[in-house]
Amino acid sequence: MDLNNNKFFGQLPWNWSGYLNLTALGISKNNLTGRIPTGLGEVSRLQKLYLSSNHLHGKIPSSLGKLTLLLELKLDSNDLSGNIPSEIGQMSRLLNLSLSANNLSGSIPEQIGNCTQLLDLNLSQNALVGNIPSQIGSLPSLATLDLSQNMLESKLPLELGEMKSIETMNLSHNRISGSIPKSFDHCFSLISIDISYNQLEGPLPNISSFQKAPFDSLRNNKGLCGSVSGLKPCSQSTQKNTSRRTTKRMIFLIVAPILATIFLLVVVVGIFIRARPHTRSLENKPQEFTRNMFSAWSFDGKMVYENIIDAIENFDPKYCIGAGGFGSVFRAELPNGQVVAVKKLHGMDDGALRRPKDFANEIRALTNIRHRNIVKLYGFCSNVQHTFLVYEYLEGGSLMHLLSNDETAAKFEWIKRVSIVKDVANALSYMHQNCSPSIIHRDISSKNILLDSEYQAHISDFGTARILRPDSSHWTSFAGTYGYAAPELAFTMEVNEKCDVYSFGVLVLEVIMGKHPGDFILSTLSASSSTSTAYDILLKDIVDPRLSSPSKQESKQVTLVAKLALSCIEPNPLLRPTMKQVCVQLLKEIPSQFNVFPIVTIGQLLDLQMTNV
Repeated sequence: MDLNNNKFFGQLPWNWSGYLNLTALGISKNNLTGRIPTGLGEVSRLQKLYLSSNHLHGKIPSSLGKLTLLLELKLDSNDLSGNIPSEIGQMSRLLNLSLSANNLSGSIPEQIGNCTQLLDLNLSQNALVGNIPSQIGSLPSLATLDLSQNMLESKLPLELGEMKSIETMNLSHNRISGSIPKSFDHCFSLISIDISYNQLEGPLPNISSFQKAPFDSLRNNKGLCGSVSGLKPCSQSTQKNTSRRTTKRMIFLIVAPILATIFLLVVVVGIFIRARPHTRSLENKPQEFTRNMFSAWSFDGKMVYENIIDAIENFDPKYCIGAGGFGSVFRAELPNGQVVAVKKLHGMDDGALRRPKDFANEIRALTNIRHRNIVKLYGFCSNVQHTFLVYEYLEGGSLMHLLSNDETAAKFEWIKRVSIVKDVANALSYMHQNCSPSIIHRDISSKNILLDSEYQAHISDFGTARILRPDSSHWTSFAGTYGYAAPELAFTMEVNEKCDVYSFGVLVLEVIMGKHPGDFILSTLSASSSTSTAYDILLKDIVDPRLSSPSKQESKQVTLVAKLALSCIEPNPLLRPTMKQVCVQLLKEIPSQFNVFPIVTIGQLLDLQMTNV
């Protein structure tokens, strides 16, 4: 039954008892919703099951483990959550398993090692944690392994380098630490490797897949060294130490515990003797903190964690300064006087996160980018009691809150509004053009633009951000805020830079008008196909009436940003400028001088062309 690439919607039926002879079921790339029926586990002769690129949610039913004849299982690009069921290990004939681009959490089950016929395993773009199971290295036929864009940690298992058939391995964008095992020196079948954005260190294995790898596949690690362009060369001592590593490790494991025990005894006795006469003076000495506590986050995370919980009295509502669909934000003043914003993510009844993938996306995006107009992430916590992120605290609040209040909006002068437009444009241009790979925010709106005390703008909330890797699909489910999302997302669901450009255009119009420009956008879109007079609306008639008349320089700049905003909300995405082009235009000086807003209509602004870019 092949129903792939259609426009079916609704939920899958739960009763499959009448399809016991079905061997292949494909309903990928449709608009299905709801959960995967547990009854599919009763279709005992099923060999191929394709449900990818839909909007299915909930857990992967453990009953699928009954499909012992299954050869291919593709559930990628949905909204599935929860753990990967260990029953998948019962599918001993499985050749292809793809669960990527979901919201799966928890650890990778060791039982996957029982799928001894696996050729391709793809668990990327989820929120998986814990270690990479060593059992994966025992899969004799595995050719492609993709575990990228998760939160896997610890060290690489020795067994990964002993796979005889592996050709492509992608472990990028995780938190894997330590050195690359020596077993990889003999992994001659490996053709392509990507270990970027981890915490790996030490020399590269001496095989061509590593030695000839592009720098982008190795970048952003703790301390990799080697002859690849972009990496630091390994020192002679490092190379010698590597060759003798095994012998020294054995000596260390035997001698170190003995020496450590003797040393600790001496230290404890010495501290006890020295501490006795100074007890009174130490009690009176005030406790000292570093100026920026988060510079020592990795050194003593427990101390910082406890200080945060104490500062907001275990998330007392009186410290809450805002709430959204995925979490609540609290203001925390730490003992050293530093103020931070703490976003506590909403959980379900069983304690699991509602959107673990958003949590992973936020961390992945904000730990890999640095820009003065992007909110800083200080750290995060994920344990049984709490899951939260810690950001710099921005006193000005959100742009949406500022514009919705008549008193604060009246003080929000034109020069400050233009400056905020420039800040957001610079940040988006950086994300689109200067990050490798590019990052698409997907939810640019006034609620996600935060301001500091000097009205400098910072883009926040990267939970729905998408990293545009050249070797991955850019099709996804809808994310963003209605009223800001690009119109083409209603039927293409393809993510690219032009989606952010459209949202930016809506945001700029909101800054100029002082309110969301929904009705205005609809009137301008219909003007070309009707007798609408939208083109005849004067610019001075739509600007925020709560502000006084502008100066010459201000009127010139507002005219420019209005022109740019209209080009950004062009219905055809191919006709929209890039954010880099927008930044260039903002730097250009308009030769005309105006005493007030120029007598220019919206239609005339739409006719102006972006030249000399």
